[in-house]
Amino acid sequence: MSVTADILRTYRAPRAVMRRHLSSGARDDRALAFLMAACLLIFVSQWPSLARAAHLDPSIPLDARLGGALLAMLFMLPLICYAIAAVAHLLARMVGGRGSWLSARLALFWSMLAISPLMLLQGALAGLVGGAVSVVTGIVVLGLFLRIWGAAMAEAESG
Repeated sequence: MSVTADILRTYRAPRAVMRRHLSSGARDDRALAFLMAACLLIFVSQWPSLARAAHLDPSIPLDARLGGALLAMLFMLPLICYAIAAVAHLLARMVGGRGSWLSARLALFWSMLAISPLMLLQGALAGLVGGAVSVVTGIVVLGLFLRIWGAAMAEAESG
């Protein structure tokens, strides 16, 4: 099944999609590809709000803002995600989880990729409207991410 079809299916049945990814042979290269694609899409989602901020405050030019976001999203965020997945796996182990380190990484990285289309929407709204609409959309996106990640972790740690 294609990645886009899996993303759409994740919104309805996140555990089933995670189960399919795990049963098809979880591999670290696939997990890393999910993570890097998610980080790239999250970076792109920030462009409208960065352009808006550069227009409103020209003391920091757009290219400097984009460079900082690039460094954060494509170089720092993957390292942070590996640490978050490790901590989540350790916490799951403490409450009886039977998954592996790889399955915990795959759950987080897939959840990030699955939520990235909504992050693109949130970024567009932040760039066009800003303010309360952007905040409310961000809270909804965060809630959906936590729901998907929680379901994916439950499947990944079920052994």
